[in-house]
Order: sequence, then C-alpha cells, then structure tokens
Amino acid sequence: MTKLPDLNINITLARQILTGFIKSEITRTGFSKAVIGLSGGIDSALSCYLAAEALGPQNVLAIRMPYKSSSQESLDHAQLVIDDLGVQSLTIPITPMVQPYLDANPGISSFRAGNIMARQRMIVLYDHSADFNGLVVGTSNKTEILLGYSTLFGDSACALNPIGDLYKTQIRQLSRAIGVPDVIVSKPPTADLWLGQTDEGELGFTYADVDPLLYLLVDERFTPQECVDAGFEESFVNKVVDRIRRNQFKRILPPVAKLSHRTIGYDFLYLRDWGT
Repeated sequence: MTKLPDLNINITLARQILTGFIKSEITRTGFSKAVIGLSGGIDSALSCYLAAEALGPQNVLAIRMPYKSSSQESLDHAQLVIDDLGVQSLTIPITPMVQPYLDANPGISSFRAGNIMARQRMIVLYDHSADFNGLVVGTSNKTEILLGYSTLFGDSACALNPIGDLYKTQIRQLSRAIGVPDVIVSKPPTADLWLGQTDEGELGFTYADVDPLLYLLVDERFTPQECVDAGFEESFVNKVVDRIRRNQFKRILPPVAKLSHRTIGYDFLYLRDWGT
C-alpha cells in the first residue's frame, strides 16, 4: 500500500480554534451556557472538556441518560469527566420514558430500539437546555458523520458541533492532549445501546482502517479507483463510498421544493441575506 496519509493535527492550534468556536457560536446568539449529553465515551468527553475550557465549568451542564441495559462502566466514566472538570451535572434515566413504547411493540429490533433511545435522549437534552438557558453541543465526529453512523434527530441533533471536523483517530489524539482520562480514550468505542454493542462491530471495520480512506476520498478528493490504486481493497472502498452516498440526507437540512426566486437552502443561505 502507498504510504497512509498523516492524520496528526496541530494540537495547540486545534484546541484554540475549537474552544474559540464554542465561545463565539454560543455567545453570538445571546447565550453563555452549554448542555452536553455525557455518555462516558470519548466523543462526548472531549466536547465537554472543550466546552468547559471555552465557557467555564459552571456554564456547562453534563447530563447522563442511562437506559436499564446501559453499563455501569459508562456511568462511571462519565462521572470521571464530571468530577475532573467540575461541570454541573444531572443523571436522568430514560428507561421509564422509552420502555412503554418498546413494550407496546414486542419484537422491535435492536436498531429501532437504539434510535428510539437516541431520540429520547435528545428530547431530554433540549428540554434541559431551555431550563438551563444554554445551547446543546454536539458530540459526533467526522468519521461518524460521513458514514451516517448516527440517529437523525437523535445523537446527530445539536446547536453546534465542535468536533465534527475531526476523524476518530484525531479525536483520540486531541483527547489525550487535553486531559480526557486514559480509561475513556483507550476503551472500544460504543453507543452503549445494547449489551456488547461496539461501533466497530456494527460498522464491520475499524476506525484506524477507515479514517485514512475517508481522508483520501473527502479531504484529498481521491476517486474510488485512486484509493484502490493506493492499496485499499476495492470491496472496502466501495462499501465506504456507498455509505457516504446513502447517508448524505443526514448531513443536510431537509431539501425544499423550489418555486420562487429565493428558496431557503438554495439562494437564501446566509445571515447577510436577511437585508444585511
């Protein structure tokens, strides 16, 4: 295989940009606080560390939202972040909220149940964002967003996302540098939606394998054939390209049928369009 692309980032610069992004995007709307769903995983942990640095820990509310099958380890790891940063926190079990629906639909698949849990967690986050008077900060990384590995109007929903342009391997790099506990950085990534579930088990490949391919396809604009020529297996390239294409709808606002000269999402795109 051709030498893999270097995905290392400038930690100091990335940290400065991302904390600045959080502060500017939240304060420009008249807010000063952030709400984060803290799962115990690396992505939400990193978003929480960045938000606490940008806004001050007293202005960050981290919410743990376990389901009855959630692991105690996830709860413990989320608590490590809360204790280390000194952010405000709540623990709100979602079992009483989702179980009646699951019970009314016997035989529901794990996929559907996982989506229901993810959307219920976002209901909780947005309700408490109104009470806390803060904006919901996203926790999806670039790898997940490109592959569509998220629930629409669930974990993908947010007011702003500071880590959405970092591949999973870069998330690990920045997390180590910023002080996320090693036990969180080094554990297998999981959405913790059912017992034994892992991201890489569901995807069918590792982040370490897919990140360089995504970088070539997206950042370097390689064609699929050029990626094959670089040494990636053709079946793997095709599988990843297909996922990127099929999940484009998750990365955009719902398209509006165009009838007028200035249509939202086509011609009316920026704040300056509103008479400024």
